[in-house]
This record gives sequence, structure tokens and C-alpha cells, in this order.
Amino acid sequence: MLDTLLRLDGELLLSIQSLHQPWLDPVVSLYTMLGDAGLMWIALSLAMLIWKPTRRAGGTALLALVLGLLVTNITIKPLVERARPWLVLELTPLVTENDPNSFPSGHTCAAFAAGLSWARALPWRWGRIAAVVLAVLMGLSRLYVGVHFPTDVAAGAVIGALCAWAAWRACEAYEERKNRVY
Repeated sequence: MLDTLLRLDGELLLSIQSLHQPWLDPVVSLYTMLGDAGLMWIALSLAMLIWKPTRRAGGTALLALVLGLLVTNITIKPLVERARPWLVLELTPLVTENDPNSFPSGHTCAAFAAGLSWARALPWRWGRIAAVVLAVLMGLSRLYVGVHFPTDVAAGAVIGALCAWAAWRACEAYEERKNRVY
């Protein structure tokens, strides 16, 4: 059964690779590289700390990003050691990845950790929608550039969502404790 899932995972990725467009390749490559080391998510979250209406969104996202890093890059990737797609399939990735481990997608985890934290706390509806769209686009970009399998991205999204939830709950618990009257 695992062999069938892995085969389907590879076939789906190869079908996504057939969607490449010369005008879209540099756009998606640039967007996916903005997520390297979580830089885009960290920078935007730090910027949110400056303004009071977005402070909670920024702080919660930073906590979720740290949790995502610990779970994904420090714990799961070294344990699973799934090879990157270009090492097992006939495809050429659009970007270079130095980490040979593919599962789960750290870029997607970071995107969902930050994006869903923002979606819960930003004061504007358009900002909450944009946060989710940016997260989904990051996951899709990882497939388009050929550096992750679909299950890597799905797992990264789930882990990121769980980290956002855990960070939100931790922030709520902290605020309740801080506001408790003794």
C-alpha cells in the first residue's frame, strides 16, 4: 500500500511538472525562494509587532514558526530522510535545495504556521484571506519548482496548521493568566 501511495505521489508531481510555462517559471521560483529559511514569514511577522492592531498576529506567528521549525526541520526530516524528487524521478528542479530531505515541506509548514496565525488575528478581512492564499501558494510553489512531493506539502500544511493552533492556544493561556485577578 505504501508503494502505491509513493508511486501515485510521484505521478502527481510529474503531472504538475507538465504545467510549466516559461513566463511563470521565474515568478514561482522567486516566490518559493522568498520562503527560504522562513525569511518572508519572519520579516512580515516582525513588522506586525510594530503596530498594535497587528501585534498579536505577529507574535503568534513567530511562536508558530519556531514550533514548526522544531517539529519539521529539527525532528521529522532527519528521522524520515525521504529523498528529494529529483533524486528518484526524472525531473529537473527550478531551484536548488541543499537539504536532501524532502518530508515534510518546511517552506509549507512555515507558510501555514504564519499564514493561519495571521488569518486568526489580523484585523482586516482582506488580510486574513491574503494570509491563507499566500500560504497555499507557497505549498503549490514547492510542487511547481519540483523540490517536494505532494504528500510532503500536505504534511507541511497540516503541521503548520497545528503549530498555528498550538501557538494561538499558548498565547490565549498566557493572556488569561496575565489578566487573572488574584
